[in-house]
Amino acid sequence: MIYISAKFPVKPEYADAWPEIAKDFTEATNAEDGCLFFEWSRSLADPSTYVLLEAFRDDEAGGEHVKSAHFKKATEELPAYLSRTPDIINVKVDGWSELGELAVR
Repeated sequence: MIYISAKFPVKPEYADAWPEIAKDFTEATNAEDGCLFFEWSRSLADPSTYVLLEAFRDDEAGGEHVKSAHFKKATEELPAYLSRTPDIINVKVDGWSELGELAVR
């Protein structure tokens, strides 16, 4: 699985509207066959920052994602709403495991 976490520093004047701004890209990505999840969260520390958690089945699925029309459109349109280039972590992992320290019994 390819796991990606990215921090999107949205210009403050667009922060509240970001979910709607990114909606088409989000929905199209979640509809991809190889997308396992593509989910946004808003930072509690900085409400102008959104954190994107995404995962793709494998390298092929990740490659298809970056070749898609909706990815190309997002790379052309979304930077206008950002205050700087997003930070990203991109790794290959086996998948989820349980957080044993907070086990629910």
